[in-house]
Amino acid sequence: MNTFTFTPATKEQAKARIALTGPTGSGKTYTALVTGTALGEKAALVDTEHGSASKYADEFAFDTLQLTTFEPTALIDVLAVAAHDGYDVMIVDSLSHFWSGAGGMLEQVDNAAKRFGAGSSFAAWKEARPMERAMIDALLAYPGHLIVTMRTKTEYVVETDDRGRKVPRKVGLKPEQREGIEYEFDIVGDLDHENTLVISKSRAKPLSGLVIRKPGAEFAGSVLDWLNAGKPTPDASDYLATATAPNTTYDELRSLYEEARRHNLLAAAVLDPAGEPTTLGDLIVRRGTEAKREAGKTAERKAVAA
Repeated sequence: MNTFTFTPATKEQAKARIALTGPTGSGKTYTALVTGTALGEKAALVDTEHGSASKYADEFAFDTLQLTTFEPTALIDVLAVAAHDGYDVMIVDSLSHFWSGAGGMLEQVDNAAKRFGAGSSFAAWKEARPMERAMIDALLAYPGHLIVTMRTKTEYVVETDDRGRKVPRKVGLKPEQREGIEYEFDIVGDLDHENTLVISKSRAKPLSGLVIRKPGAEFAGSVLDWLNAGKPTPDASDYLATATAPNTTYDELRSLYEEARRHNLLAAAVLDPAGEPTTLGDLIVRRGTEAKREAGKTAERKAVAA
């Protein structure tokens, strides 16, 4: 029996999913803050750069959390806390540390390879990849605007200046993250040392290919115009409120699970009623099991009473 059904596509309102890449000193942190604080009212920033973002605290209002180890699972837990605390903008500065920093993906793979023994690189990556996928899914399902920064490796190229002289210039290359991660985001902007932002990838047609010198709040305004042009849709926080309501039935939870799945929100990091980090999908399943068990007990009590 065929269970596949096509439905008309509709554009829904969404939250920003922005990646800013560039070499050290290109202004990634500042651009993330000037954009993020214009996108929402309450911004949180995960600082992997030894508190460097706080140097801008006199210009922008935001809360910060400093990390010194960068396990992908730790970022999922941080996202759950941030969502619970109601931050409508989440900045991860930088996501590169969760790849190559202490406890990041490369270290996770190295540790797995040591457990498996020599020649086990494939098995090590196979073990670590689900952890990375869960982190990315949690980022993309965050119930607010998301901005991540990523360092790019740099090299020098020799160019001819306006006087005909050969001068070196530092340029950024690929982000320090897994191959192709930029395609996970709706908007990708590349920054250079002159703080010029080039939109290299965008699902927002009005922004595609833009070159913006020292981007400011007007860039965030253009992003918001695109995000808000659509049908309103619930986010993970809305589903969480329904899932944890005391009178939600098993059938309602099943429907809720399917709706969250259609909106790719099952991997959203949330806190359960006990304050423990989990995913929206796991929480709905757990609540469904509890509701089904309670319904069974109620039926038994009615049968005995009859």
